[in-house]
Amino acid sequence: MNAPTEALPTVVIGAGPIGLAAAAHLAEHGLEPLVLEAGDSAGSAVREWSHVRLFSTWAEVVDPAAEKLLAPTGWVKPDGDAYPTGGDWADQYLQPLADVLGDKVRFGARVTGVSRLGRDRVVDADREQQHFTVHILNADGTEERTTARAVIDASGTWSTPGPIGGDGLPALGERTASDRISYRVPDLKDLAVKARYAGKRTAVVGSGASAFTALAYLADLAKDAPGTHAVWILRRGIGGSTFGGGEADQLPARGALGLAAKAAVDNGHADAVTGFRTTAIEKSGEQLVLIAEDGRRLDPVDEVIVLTGFRPDLSFVSELRLGLDERLQAPIDLAPLIDPNVHSCGTVYPHGVRELSHPEKDVYLVGMKSYGRAPTFLAMTGYEQVRSIAAALAGDQEAAERVELTLPETGVCGGAGLFDEPETAQAGDGGGCCAAPRTLQIGVGAPAASGGC
Repeated sequence: MNAPTEALPTVVIGAGPIGLAAAAHLAEHGLEPLVLEAGDSAGSAVREWSHVRLFSTWAEVVDPAAEKLLAPTGWVKPDGDAYPTGGDWADQYLQPLADVLGDKVRFGARVTGVSRLGRDRVVDADREQQHFTVHILNADGTEERTTARAVIDASGTWSTPGPIGGDGLPALGERTASDRISYRVPDLKDLAVKARYAGKRTAVVGSGASAFTALAYLADLAKDAPGTHAVWILRRGIGGSTFGGGEADQLPARGALGLAAKAAVDNGHADAVTGFRTTAIEKSGEQLVLIAEDGRRLDPVDEVIVLTGFRPDLSFVSELRLGLDERLQAPIDLAPLIDPNVHSCGTVYPHGVRELSHPEKDVYLVGMKSYGRAPTFLAMTGYEQVRSIAAALAGDQEAAERVELTLPETGVCGGAGLFDEPETAQAGDGGGCCAAPRTLQIGVGAPAASGGC
């Protein structure tokens, strides 16, 4: 407990893309990382959407410091122009990277709490002189704690999807109907999953890349399974930004996702219901009826796929003094850059240690978790975050503040606040800077997305 700070590791929570990249950057600076991963392999969350193809290419999802670690092992970088699936990403990059890091990565180690040694969040006295204490629940049920000089939380948001309720709370009846509700993009190559949706009427709730992907998958299934139909439920109206950036998106595969969703509607495989904020779910025989806050009731559906985004689990960092935006639960200085209420055309500029710092020194939320409830996170953004943080922890402030990344523009205009009411979102009104996308039929083989990569 009395070890000198320089002898202690920096604990990284999560062995996903950003957590492992953080470890690679720390090692590059001669700092000792300790990656704690609750799952039994690298990229455990990524593997849960292994069937989904990213809309970023291999060139955009391999961290430079990680590549340097891998190169001496004979690792061959995949074709930079190809689009990996989640499974490809985990097997061909994340697991080899974890293997190179060796005992710096521990699996089956779930972090249950982080605090200052001997200080809860109330105590000021000598606070910054105390090491961090990290409590761990091991896979075998045993508990332990370790000390750290700094903590980088890259645990993501995958375990805490948003509910169907339009007010951010589960809709009445949502829990009791859980056997008919999924919060993930379905893997229709799995025969059991395919049977669940084939020939059925499925409500898809959400307006982002994951919802686009689910609609495209169901539209493709409808070609082989008559009776398969999607009801696309949007909490706002349809406008020029509804289907994303289309051909204006500098990540073509991301733009294609929105075009695929539009094709599903245009070709009759899906009906769009706008301005529908679900407040309750009722059972009607073997089917479900969704009810909006304005009293509207949809025709019964067999299944519901809820893709309303994710939110950070802050329970195990609740004893730390975090500076979080009251709306997004993202770091205060980052929140204005990613706020979907106001964020418009272009992209979030690269950011690092300055925007990600908290009142609690040497604690950082990175990756998807740094975005709180905001969408559209890119792996490239996370790699730049941890590059900057590792440099700062190593005392290289110049490198920490240097921008080393150019991000592609989304081509998307307008925020949720602007288009919140259906009547204010007329078709073709893209806020004046994005053309409405043309219709394009895209099937299951198209690049898709999960987690914003």
